[in-house]
Amino acid sequence: MIQKTDTGSFDVVVIGGGIVGLSFANELAGSDFSVAVIERNELKAMTDEPDCRVSAINLSALKRYQQTGVLDSPLASRACAFEKMFVWDQTGAGQIEFDSAELGLPELGLIIENNVLQRMLLDNIQAADNISYLCPQEIIEIDYQPGHEKQHEGHVEGLAAATITLSSQQQLSARLLAGADGVNSKVREAGLIQRVKRPYQQQALVCNVATSESHQNTAWQCFMPSGPLAFLPLYNGWSSIVWSLDEDQAQQKMSLDANAFKAVLAEAGEYKLGEILETSQRFLFPLSHGHVTDYVRSGLALIGDAAHNIHPLAGQGANLGIADAFALADVIRDARKSGRQWAALHTLKKYQRQRKGANQLMEMSMTGFKELFGFDNAFISEIRNAGLSLVDHIPALKYRIIKQALGV
Repeated sequence: MIQKTDTGSFDVVVIGGGIVGLSFANELAGSDFSVAVIERNELKAMTDEPDCRVSAINLSALKRYQQTGVLDSPLASRACAFEKMFVWDQTGAGQIEFDSAELGLPELGLIIENNVLQRMLLDNIQAADNISYLCPQEIIEIDYQPGHEKQHEGHVEGLAAATITLSSQQQLSARLLAGADGVNSKVREAGLIQRVKRPYQQQALVCNVATSESHQNTAWQCFMPSGPLAFLPLYNGWSSIVWSLDEDQAQQKMSLDANAFKAVLAEAGEYKLGEILETSQRFLFPLSHGHVTDYVRSGLALIGDAAHNIHPLAGQGANLGIADAFALADVIRDARKSGRQWAALHTLKKYQRQRKGANQLMEMSMTGFKELFGFDNAFISEIRNAGLSLVDHIPALKYRIIKQALGV
């Protein structure tokens, strides 16, 4: 546990010390906001073997991380820059390739283990006197009082207040409660914000693999009727796989012995990276998508999976949450600099306007892609493959798509 203040009163309390919560705190490091980050799980020790949970971080996020010194960490050597993306449809000849060189960019993004990026962010905020990191700590209770805001002589009265009781029995008060605590968010529950959850009836099988052919610093993704399979390049020459499967198929793949699984995986990936030589332990994660009705209340804001989650087929989930964190930090910083009530509902709604529409569009797009490529139908397959090939031959359209994904 790291704590840099004796007081239990903070401007901002962030619930959740994952990538999104720490990205938000990092944006406020060195500012005049007093910040506490509460996380229940200690980061597990890193080993020479890369972790199975990775994220593809886009250029927009990397630019902010560079500006705040996160990428100056020696741990940045655990990131793998990917320069190309190759996407194809297993049911036909349709394919599309994105190349950073054609965009005039050195890379399309970084593949990095989640726990490594968390450690880099945490190391960065530990140098800030205005941030306290409380871990491991469970949330026992959140007492959120929404207040009844009204304008009076240019000021807002009746602002919300939140008191957080921890497993250590310590109590913290916050002017702004930021929920970065995932799909089962206690902050969302405290704010009485509704979330519509839609399970895909699928699970993601993840593990790391060594292949007989080099990954070529390329992110490979194959669309199959059973779900997309991605090979993401890792710094040590291995690849991280994310294989979306119907629940019965996922269980069947998990039951295979190592040699049988390697054979099935190589065949599913059409041997683009050759034979599968080694695999790490396999894990399953349920897949769903959903969105909250509101991102904000007076003195309360949701970011990342606490507000929305999407299918992982384009690797955009982490980037959406990171973009939330940056936008919320920008909004409250600008408001405070201008002398406005930075935790008031009308201020926080500016953050919601910036992010909700974009996140909903991405959620609908990913669901649409999942449904489109999930049809095992010859006619639809022919249309899909023609569409992929057409886009691949229209540079203006192709690179508009990739620039959107890269956040540039």
